[in-house]
Amino acid sequence: MGKTAFLLAGQGSQYPGMGKELYESIKAVRDVFDEAEKIRPGTLRQMFEGSDEELKHTSNTQPCLFLADIAAAISLKENGVAPDMIAGFSLGEVAGLALSGIMDEMSAFRLVVKRGLLMAEAAKRIDGGMLAVLRMDREELEEICEEIGVYPVNYNCPGQIVVSGTAEKISELQLALSIKKVRCISLAVSGPFHTPYMKSASNSLRDELLTGGYFIKKSDTDIYSNRLACTYPEEKGKIIDLISAQISNSVRWEDTLRNMLKAGADTFIECGPGNVLSGFVKRTCPDVKILNVSDRVSLGNALEALKYA
Repeated sequence: MGKTAFLLAGQGSQYPGMGKELYESIKAVRDVFDEAEKIRPGTLRQMFEGSDEELKHTSNTQPCLFLADIAAAISLKENGVAPDMIAGFSLGEVAGLALSGIMDEMSAFRLVVKRGLLMAEAAKRIDGGMLAVLRMDREELEEICEEIGVYPVNYNCPGQIVVSGTAEKISELQLALSIKKVRCISLAVSGPFHTPYMKSASNSLRDELLTGGYFIKKSDTDIYSNRLACTYPEEKGKIIDLISAQISNSVRWEDTLRNMLKAGADTFIECGPGNVLSGFVKRTCPDVKILNVSDRVSLGNALEALKYA
């Protein structure tokens, strides 16, 4: 029998009202949300009533999306569906830390609040941007990026790599790609995330983990690292290094999905808003079952599909 993988959504999937239905209908979700609200007052208002613009700010996006991801995962677990393995995309990896047992839910929430603030501060120091490059040979793109001085950062799926860097260099890359007739899409982000430009945020996050009283232990369920595309180590020091270094290094998502497939995953459930990760799975592992949970209807559909699996 195959295994079930939970995938936790990353920044960009947020929308106003996310998590509200699950909060109102599932007590375990409500308990977590109410505890988080005590730590960061105003979070639930932002999630349920905030505007698109308000939710786009990194310092708001991250704590809100963390809770939306956790809500979907809790809703599944409350209905008897537990993951055999976990992966979260960028921000989603922090939600995965809580889901896997490496951290408790409120410690992970405290961390994600700090993470969002640090990344927003780092992004203010430089005019940066990100560009999704479509259907281009991976090695050729990497060579061009090295020549120009930008960074391939999100290896999403076959035919889609996101590049990050200064706004000036990203514009230079766009011109080079247009000459080659390669399609690319500018992303609505506020900084050059997952690059060395985030090193200050990465170092500060490491200090936070070392001095902030976080209890960190070996995972109860395998969780895959964005940076390594393989499961987290057991040693506390190595875990801290991975968590903090993630924000200044590439997200190896395509490799992660392939490694989960090799480990026996045949059902992938995207937990959290949207279905971006489901699309990446479809293009990377076309023969698996793909589900997503973000509200009561999608939860019901997923449970029905799993019942007949």
